[in-house]
Amino acid sequence: MRKGELYRRVTEWFEQTMPDPKTELHYRSPYELLVAVILSAQCTDVRVNLITPALFEAYPEPSIMAAAPVEEIREYIKSVTYPNNKSKLLKGMAVMLTEEYGGEVPSSIDELTKLPGVGRKTANVVASVIFGQAAMAVDTHVFRVSERIGLTTDSRSPLETEKALTEGFAKEKLARAHHWLILHGRYVCKARRPLCLECGLKDFCRHYSRGGKD
Repeated sequence: MRKGELYRRVTEWFEQTMPDPKTELHYRSPYELLVAVILSAQCTDVRVNLITPALFEAYPEPSIMAAAPVEEIREYIKSVTYPNNKSKLLKGMAVMLTEEYGGEVPSSIDELTKLPGVGRKTANVVASVIFGQAAMAVDTHVFRVSERIGLTTDSRSPLETEKALTEGFAKEKLARAHHWLILHGRYVCKARRPLCLECGLKDFCRHYSRGGKD
């Protein structure tokens, strides 16, 4: 099957089965989503959602977090992965957001990636979820699922995957496609023991056609 046809069929299936996908991180503002996504690096959304209510109550605005000691921030996030590093990144992000952006989260991916703790994936998430931009964030789920299905071929990096998916999906569907692939990877196309027999994509999935072998 040609790539264009594969993207069309994948898009149609997801639009029927998951018409309105959303991030599973809990947030009420651009600032809160930015914090949550930074915390979610190599950590589950479930764990992040458990600790952010108290964190956001303590630091409802970037300026308040910016003024807090790193050690204090760490106490609120100590159950997530890499709390020492993430507490420093959150502090640095809040300081820059307060001093250089007036406490407002910038919409530009280039500006977002200037913030401590914000790589391209995090910037793309914020740009697509908050500002509705046609951005494709690539995490481990997106990287794995794209390669298994055949949306990418021998992709060597998240950036390479991002470029391929950006070219393959229609621009207006990119923000939803990001969530489609993440959620599919989280609940169906799992890293270990993917639920191939339950998957509606199996009829045109490269992984399944090869007998479920990587």
